Amino acid sequence: MAKASTAAKAAVPKHSKEQLLRSNRYANRRDLIGALLEDDKQYTLAEVDTAIDNFMKGKVK
Repeated sequence: MAKASTAAKAAVPKHSKEQLLRSNRYANRRDLIGALLEDDKQYTLAEVDTAIDNFMKGKVK
């Protein structure tokens, strides 16, 4: 079973910040993508959605 879960995690596609900035899915959130994500990292769509949600739920200082 460990092999199946490891293979499933590896099959999830990851995208660069630049690819996410150009995507239609995040067209309304390009400013957040640019500010929240690092240039040299790869992200899954779930990771990006979580980062956006966490930012939007954050408190104003």
